[in-house]
Amino acid sequence: MGLQYLALLGAIIAEVCGTMLIPTTNQFTKIPNTIIMILLYVLSLWLLTFTLKSIPLGIVYSTWSALGVFSVAILSYFFFKQALSWQAIVGLILIVNGVILVNIYTSQ
Repeated sequence: MGLQYLALLGAIIAEVCGTMLIPTTNQFTKIPNTIIMILLYVLSLWLLTFTLKSIPLGIVYSTWSALGVFSVAILSYFFFKQALSWQAIVGLILIVNGVILVNIYTSQ
């Protein structure tokens, strides 16, 4: 795995962690949580800039957003006890399959 994909993975992780912190900010009234959330989003975007040297923007953004959506949905189920219907689970599986197909069949 190239460094650009490692940066993309880091960007996804930072974005997911930032998103998972949103409910803990209490509408941005809990300043420490809000600052950490903002820093994680900035880190995520900063890491994305390194991926663009060798991966097309459309691939980077679709992978980042799709795997972010998938991860947040799964983690919300475990941490916030938010229900996932079978239709949502099928949709999440399709999202992951779409990301895999896009990355496999994209010429660099």
